[in-house]
Amino acid sequence: MSLSERLTTMEEYEPWSREASPDSRHRKMSFNPVGTWTPAAHEEPVGAFEVPQWKRILQVVSAVIYCLFAAGVVFGFAAIKPVLIREGVYRDQCTKQELDDNVRVCYAQDLRLNLMFTVAAVSTNVVALPVGTILDRYGPRVCGIIGAISITTGSLLFAFAWNMSVDGYIPGYLFLALGGPFTFISSFQLSNTFPQYSGLILALLTGAFDTSSAIFLFYRLIYQATDGAFYPKKFFLVYLVVPVYILIVQVFVMPASSYKTVGELVHQAEDSSGDIHDSDDDIEDPSIIQRLREARRVHRESVVSEITELLGTKDGAEQSKKEEKKKNVSGVWGALHGCTAAEQIRSPWFILITLFTVVQMLRINYFVATIRAQYVYLLGNYEEAVAINNFFDVALPLGGVIAVPFIGIILDNTSTPFCLGLLVTLATAIGIFGVIPQTWAAYVNICLFVIYRPLYYTTVSDYAAKVFGFATFGKVYGLIICLAGLFNFAQSALDALTHKVFNNNPVPVNIILLSLALLIGSFLVGYVYRKSWKIHRENLEAEADGAREVLMPDANANGIHGTDYGAMNGHGDEESRGRSLNMTRGF
Repeated sequence: MSLSERLTTMEEYEPWSREASPDSRHRKMSFNPVGTWTPAAHEEPVGAFEVPQWKRILQVVSAVIYCLFAAGVVFGFAAIKPVLIREGVYRDQCTKQELDDNVRVCYAQDLRLNLMFTVAAVSTNVVALPVGTILDRYGPRVCGIIGAISITTGSLLFAFAWNMSVDGYIPGYLFLALGGPFTFISSFQLSNTFPQYSGLILALLTGAFDTSSAIFLFYRLIYQATDGAFYPKKFFLVYLVVPVYILIVQVFVMPASSYKTVGELVHQAEDSSGDIHDSDDDIEDPSIIQRLREARRVHRESVVSEITELLGTKDGAEQSKKEEKKKNVSGVWGALHGCTAAEQIRSPWFILITLFTVVQMLRINYFVATIRAQYVYLLGNYEEAVAINNFFDVALPLGGVIAVPFIGIILDNTSTPFCLGLLVTLATAIGIFGVIPQTWAAYVNICLFVIYRPLYYTTVSDYAAKVFGFATFGKVYGLIICLAGLFNFAQSALDALTHKVFNNNPVPVNIILLSLALLIGSFLVGYVYRKSWKIHRENLEAEADGAREVLMPDANANGIHGTDYGAMNGHGDEESRGRSLNMTRGF
């Protein structure tokens, strides 16, 4: 999950910015880690009112469908892993003794399979960086087509890996993983098709992403029902229908360029400069000039009417009011807005959330990859472990879908310190239940895990937007996720530690991860709570200072020229004072 799951298309209504550029509400949020405000695509963004309603509905429905089948399919690894084991994937990695003992899965085989998931999980996070650049520069259609090509490549590699002399499984799973972000992230802009329902559209897209992990579950059920007759090669050849569908939809249905955001639509509605053209000076007849300008005005008013119908209000006041309320509730909004990316990255705000994200992402992916092996050891019963694994395969996508609306309510109506504290509390509870060798504890652990996973991803992106701002979002948030993804390669070391050092006992590794998460999480919550209290106090002081600057009703009558003085001091240095204030907050 990403920022799109939490924020509407209102972008950022800030009174000042670190760059002398257009008003922030007229900006477009960028996922580009290379530049701050990239000149978008080669084609200008299109207003939703310029596209027929039926086509916009078709675009949203089409995107939800392909996200459902492709966006996060690789995260259903726990469901397809038993199929791969039964098919003997990487069985050649086992020792002669292990083969003679007819073990279900040997150490080297398990390690190799888990590496396949690790590479996919890492690439899913790291590829978000180039996806952002391509999306901003070439538009959503190009991103979608690249995603379709990646999924096609992955499906073909996986389908024919059985016949290849080199390892085709890891590259195949890698390309399946790469296709997800290209199709999913490029769909975010569709929330601008119906700005009044942007939250619902984003919820549908993220729900589809979470549910897509069930694709491998359904395949495993078919595989078991056919007693292995519908083997992986057949499945992945049939799965080629998905990238073909994505390609057709991208070419014939989806927009080549992104839809205009609410801020851009508001700017278009307010801009009356188009009524008068420089070319008017070349026309000698005043009546012709008048008719031309009148025609332009009528056309502009028609556009304004369509925008008003689309937004509900001409200036998006209702949406802006809701966003302002969310900002005030968060307690940390604007903490580092106006600082450069380098300044933000050096701050404790960035360091602590990055460390927390690294540990939690490692915990999440380690659990997904090893759930069956963990409960085989903890419960000492293979059949019970299989039942728990099956429950997890269903609960993972279902939990994400159920949790999304409640996550939105929590983040919109509670402070960021509270949300982070909730994350740390749930993570600690999951760690405790995860080491209790009881069946009931396993089911409680899974229920908490499937709720925690979407809450964690969404809270981190929400935190990044509120603390760092949109101006540096692509760089800062992208770096957080990229670092967390790269550190996921440590999962192979954890697998080796579990198998070799602790004799397949997952408890020591889980306790180590639990302790790290609790320690870092406690520091993070404490720091953010202290800073939010400080920001609140500074805001109150600023309001008090502003109130003292208000002129008395008879001030001018008494010859007091406070108006000019107040304007000079209240507005002339506003940007520099804001920047100094945020630099103080950051450290």
